[in-house]
Parts: sequence; C-alpha cells; structure tokens
Amino acid sequence: MKIALPDAHGALSDYTLTGTPLPEARLARDAARVVYSAAHVVADPFAANDPTGPARVDWDATMRFRHHLHGLGLGIAEAMDTAQRGMGLDWDGALELIRRTRTELPDALVANGCGTDHLDPAEARGLDDVRRAYWQQLDAIQALDARVILMASRAMARVATGPDDYIRLYGELLQGCDHSAILHWLGDMFDPALAGYWGSASFDEALETVLAIIEGNADKVDGIKISLLDKDKEVILRRRLPEGVRMYTGDDFNYPELIEGDAQGHSDALLGIFDPLAPAAARAVSLLGQGDAAGFRATLDPTVPLARLIFRAPTQYYKTGVVFLAWLNGFQDHFIMLGGAQAARPLPYFTEVFRLADGCGLLRDPELATERMKRLLSLYGVA
Repeated sequence: MKIALPDAHGALSDYTLTGTPLPEARLARDAARVVYSAAHVVADPFAANDPTGPARVDWDATMRFRHHLHGLGLGIAEAMDTAQRGMGLDWDGALELIRRTRTELPDALVANGCGTDHLDPAEARGLDDVRRAYWQQLDAIQALDARVILMASRAMARVATGPDDYIRLYGELLQGCDHSAILHWLGDMFDPALAGYWGSASFDEALETVLAIIEGNADKVDGIKISLLDKDKEVILRRRLPEGVRMYTGDDFNYPELIEGDAQGHSDALLGIFDPLAPAAARAVSLLGQGDAAGFRATLDPTVPLARLIFRAPTQYYKTGVVFLAWLNGFQDHFIMLGGAQAARPLPYFTEVFRLADGCGLLRDPELATERMKRLLSLYGVA
C-alpha cells in the first residue's frame, strides 16, 4: 500500500507502508508493572468548542476509548493533561468525565486528576484560596468513591512563598484522602506556569521538598508520577522513595529502560504516550511478566522515536499527536480537538507521525489510516 507524502518543502515522494499491526495482548491484573494510560477526550465536532467557552465533549466516543484501554488491561489516568485538562477541558467537564468513567467502568483501575484549574491563578490571593480550590475538587471526586492524582496547581505556583507552603498544604490534602493518592511532579516543559514548583527552581531542593511530603504522609501515598523528561532525575527520586511508594514514570522519552528497571528497582507507568501506544504497552509488559525482557524491549524500543516526535517541544502540544493517531486508528470519526488544538502542529509533524506509527505496528487498520491521511493532506492542498 502506497501514499504520496510531502517533505518539509512540499515535494512529494511515494511511501510504502511496511508495518503490520501489533497483535493485541491483554495485561493481567497481576502484571509485572502497574500501567496507567493517561487518556484523551474526543471533542464534539458539531458544538461551539470556542477556546474561551466550556468544553463540549463527544461522550460516547470518549467512553468507547476508555473501554478499549480497559479491554487491554491498562489502568486509566483520568482527566489529566492528556485529556487537555487546563487546555480546553474545564473542571465541570473533567468532573463529568470522572463520573462517567466511574459509572461505566466500576472495576477498572482508575486514578483521577484533582487540581485547582477552576481557580484563575490571577485571582488567587494566597494559600487559603488554593486550599479551598483543591478541597472543592477532592470532595467532589471522593464523593464518587474514586481515587485521586493530586495534580500540580498553577495557582499554587503563583502564590506559594516557599517549600513549607507545599509541605503543609499537600500534607493536609493527603491526610484527607480516602484512598492512597498519586502525586504528580509536572515539569515546566509541559506547563510553563509550573516553573519553580515545590518552592524552588533547583531540582535538588525541590527533590527534598517532595521527599519530605512523601515521607511525612507515606501511608497516604500510593506513588508519585514524575514528568521531567530526564531519566536520571527520575532514578534519583526512585531510589530514595520509602518502601511501598511507587515511582510512576511520566518520561515519554525514556520509558522502556525506566519501566524495565535495574538491579535497584524499576518504575511503573503513568504515561500520556500510552494512549496511542496502548497495544504496545500491554504486549510489552505482558512479555516482561513472562520473564522475556528482550521481547519487552523489542516491542517498546521501536516506539521511542514516535514518542519523542509526538512530545517534541513545545511539549504541551503533544495532545495533538495523540488525538491524530486516535483518528487515524478509527477511535473517532474526525480530527477536531477542544479549543482547536488540532492546529497546534504543522503538516510535516503529521506525516512523520504517520510514517513512524506504521513502522512500529501502531496503525491497527493501515487501509483506513492511509485513507484518512490522504484526507488530511487534501486539506493542506496536497493533491
């Protein structure tokens, strides 16, 4: 099967699809690693998804994708940044998403984003405003008997005066959690408004603050997701975590080696890239559980160039690549995103995502994907 693809200058050349879809494997409950996929949402293409208005979501398509992830045995990290949280998905939409997933998939492994995104950071006057905002979301999520991921707060980054504010507030929130929670250390490459989070621009200083929070509330912390795209920093934190507290890698550049681990430990996974890579993730971790580390790496290593492309700078627009692949793979009927985010990447990005996804077996129906890629090219004036 062939398709004519343009280069960065518009010159066309034939590309012959070479990949075959990865065979599906279901991850068992007792898998070698805990694996969460941070799942995207499907916009309603017929609604007025104005960038300044409330989110309008196609709930049927959004929930079908969550059933797909659960069917592969993956956990779901719900209402996180992959779902355009804070970049199109507002708190009302996030809570509805959490409620629907809890209702439709009551037995699934799900952790839900809890933050302060309904509070405009510019309107936060102090720590009490941030505290009230966190508690509003925490109470609403826990009313559904749902587990939480304590997301980083733009308002907190704005008003906190130092590490002690983080230690005090996160301690209060963790002690108020009905279930053990996951912390989230999100770097400013994902959200520039989070620069200096944990009270310092220094990793070493921020590390000590995070460890103080975890060690002071270890009975309430399931784990921490770190998204700094720096494997060495992740390993440093991983080796200092108290026993029983998990490291969830959020490193979409180096996930194979971090999940495989070393003689001193390994990372579990909570990854946005495991939305489009879900079949590869389920297959690879299944092989790892069978003692086939080589098969694990042979499955995941070829996906790394695709992941690095999808998450290239400016990193916060990685959601565009995630939803593009969901459209190519038939999980939704259109390539429209909340807030018009489908326009956040250029055409050469899409053509290379198409090539790389084909090469590592992540186009589950190559014929459909090719037809849809041609449709996109025509919108850019490519005959």
